[in-house]
Amino acid sequence: MILVLARLAGRLARALGQPPVLGEIVGGILVGSTLFDGAIAETLFPHEVRPYLGALANIGLVLFMFVVGLEFDFSRLHGSGRVAGVTALGATVVPFGLGCLLALHLAASHQATSRLSFVLFIGVALSVTAFPVLARILDDRGMTGTRAGTLALSAAAVCDLAVWTMLSFVQALVDGDGRDHWRVTLAIPFALFLYVGVRPLLTKILVRQGAGRPLTGNSRVVLLSGLLASSAMTQWLGLHFVFGAFLFGLVVPRSANSGYRQEVTQDIKSATNLLLPVYFIVAGLNVDLSEVGLQGLGELSLIMLVAVTGKFGGAWLAARSQGMPPRDCAVLATLMNTRGLTELVALSVGLQAGILDERLYSLMTVMAVVTTAATGPLLAWLAPRRESAKAFGRPDDQSRTAPARSPAAQVPGEGQSPP
Repeated sequence: MILVLARLAGRLARALGQPPVLGEIVGGILVGSTLFDGAIAETLFPHEVRPYLGALANIGLVLFMFVVGLEFDFSRLHGSGRVAGVTALGATVVPFGLGCLLALHLAASHQATSRLSFVLFIGVALSVTAFPVLARILDDRGMTGTRAGTLALSAAAVCDLAVWTMLSFVQALVDGDGRDHWRVTLAIPFALFLYVGVRPLLTKILVRQGAGRPLTGNSRVVLLSGLLASSAMTQWLGLHFVFGAFLFGLVVPRSANSGYRQEVTQDIKSATNLLLPVYFIVAGLNVDLSEVGLQGLGELSLIMLVAVTGKFGGAWLAARSQGMPPRDCAVLATLMNTRGLTELVALSVGLQAGILDERLYSLMTVMAVVTTAATGPLLAWLAPRRESAKAFGRPDDQSRTAPARSPAAQVPGEGQSPP
C-alpha cells in the first residue's frame, strides 16, 4: 500500500511539474495526523506496527545518506571556481545567521533540551540545499552543464558538506545522560580512521579488481558491512547514524577507470525505491498541522520569510558580488533554495535528538515542501526551457570559437537520476 501510494503521489507530482520525491513527501504528510484528526494514520498504520516501519525507514535512510556521500564529487571543490565558492558561502552564512536570530524568537514558545543547540540547529536547518533534488531538477529542465547549473551543483555540494558537519557539531552539544558524553569527542578520530585506515583498504578491494569488471559478492559484503558498522559507530558515539553513513560514502575511493560507483549506486537505488517511501510515511506520522492555530501560522510565516530571503538573498548577493548578471544570479539563487528530502533528514535528526518539538517540526517540514515546490515555477519564469541554453550557456561557451563539449566531458552525473 505504501509503495502504491508513493508511486501515485510521485506521478501526480511529475504531472504538475514537480520532482516525484516531493509528491511522496506530501503523500506521507497527508496520511499522517493532519487529516481527519489522525483517523487515517490510526487505521492504516496502528501504533503496534510503527516500530517495524521505523526500522525499515532507518535502513532506507542509511542507504540514502551513503549514496549522498558516494555521489559527492570532490573535483567540484577544485574546479568550480571562485564564484561557486563565494555563492556557497553566502547561501550558507546568511540563512544561518538569520535562522539563529529567528530561533531566539522561537525559543520562548518551544521547549528544547538546550537553548544553544536549538538556536544553532535552526540556523543550520535553514541553510540546507538538497543536492540530489537539485540535480534532478536541473536534469529535467535540461540545465545540467549550463553555467548556472554547474555553479548551483558546485555550491550545493559545498553547502551539503558544511551543513552535515555543522549538524553533527550541533547534535554533539545536546546534553546526554552525562556518563557517556565523552564519546562524542571520538567523532573526529573516527572520521580520521575512516580516511586513513578504511579508505586504503577499500581502494585495494575495489579499485584494484580491474577496470570494467563487475563487483564481486565479497566486495558488496565489504561495502554494506562497513556502511552499517560506520552508522552503528556514530550512533554509539552519540551522533545520529546518518552521519556514519554519509562519512562512509565520502571515503569510498573514486576511480576514473572503474564503474563500481555507478554499479553500487544503481544497486542501492533499487533498495531505496522500496524503503524511502516507508521513511516518508514515518516522517509524515510526526507532522500534525490540524492544530497549528494563529500562533503557528505566524511562526510559519516567519520561518518562510527567513528561509526564502536568507537563502535567496545570500546566494544572489554573493553571486552578484562576483560580477554575474542579475538574471543569472536570480536563477542560481532559486536553485540554491531547493531543500527537499535533505531538509527532511536534517529535521528528523533534530526531532529525535529532542532539539525540535513536533509542532515546530511540522512547520519546518511545510517550509521544506513549499520552498522546493516553488523552484520549478520560478525557474519556468526566470529561465524558460527554450531560452535556458541560450541565456545560460555551457561553461565553455565563453567565445564563439570554443569547441562544442562532448558528452563525455560534461559535468559528472549529467543525465543520471540522483539517489
